[in-house]
Amino acid sequence: MSEIKSHEFEAFRQKSVRFYRIFLIYGPDKGLVSERAREIAEATGVKLDDPFSLVRMDLGDLQSGPGRVLDEVNAYGLFGGEKLIWIRGAANEKALVDALQIVAEKPPEGAYLVIEAGDLKKGASLRKVGEPSRTIAVIPCYADDARTLNALIDAELSSSQLRITPAARQLLLDSLGGDRIASRNEIRKLVLYCLGQSVIDEEHVTGIIGDASAVSTDDAVDAVLNGDPDALLHATQKISASKTSIFLVLQSCLRQFQQLDVMRTEMDEKRLQPAQVLQTMARHVHFRRKPLLETALRNWTSDALAREASRIQTTILLSRQRAVLEDSLALQTLLSTTLQSQRRNRR
Repeated sequence: MSEIKSHEFEAFRQKSVRFYRIFLIYGPDKGLVSERAREIAEATGVKLDDPFSLVRMDLGDLQSGPGRVLDEVNAYGLFGGEKLIWIRGAANEKALVDALQIVAEKPPEGAYLVIEAGDLKKGASLRKVGEPSRTIAVIPCYADDARTLNALIDAELSSSQLRITPAARQLLLDSLGGDRIASRNEIRKLVLYCLGQSVIDEEHVTGIIGDASAVSTDDAVDAVLNGDPDALLHATQKISASKTSIFLVLQSCLRQFQQLDVMRTEMDEKRLQPAQVLQTMARHVHFRRKPLLETALRNWTSDALAREASRIQTTILLSRQRAVLEDSLALQTLLSTTLQSQRRNRR
């Protein structure tokens, strides 16, 4: 089994990529999956700006069966040299699974295969092929923890020779997580805002990212889980009036759905009741919110929670890429998720 843990990735990228030809990168953090797939692609040494060396594929290219992947992997480059086949948006397509099984038995000598997948559950077909294989480097990508986020902050600030106070760092940490690209963009936005300064303080963080303490996002998240669109609109109006970024609501909602997904998976695997799972996995949740979470665990399946988390995460990424549409994108997704909850709560 060649699974690369989060804390092992940097050393793997620098020293061990050349020992593998096949890479399976997956996880709920789409930004981190995308970032690590690019880092692996760059580490192979293949010229990414050369259309004869790099072959990009998506789900539409897999509809004809495993033959397309196998043909690309085994074909020689038009002008010689090594090739990189980069497949994005993979899930558990049978054509890709079949192709991966064949390629894993005899890895290509003149090509690299990078598979960029979404949140693959334990037992998913791609993981079943990749995890036992010694020829495939499997790289899971989960939401950044505090240690990783601190390292990300340090890396971005050091390149601009900026320092940050402990209080400002904690405030920044509370506003990050869920998606690596979104987190990195927020830090870079803060760095740009503070150019010419030597130290970043709390006022800087509040000024550019928004202060979540002024208006709690819990009301908005609870409205989503309750399936109450009126309460959601009321909460978002209060947040908007306080000049707090609606990005924080999306982020809180993402974390809540990811947490529920983990709990629901625990329920299904161990055949537990919602109250039992909450007792062990939600000890720090306020007691007033526990009945709401218990209802959500009863009404949402694990697959549905994962899909909704993925949709929210996609909106977070789009809102970072198209800042001018942030409010409308966020509100549209939050209302859609609220209506989903409403339908499930009525069953």
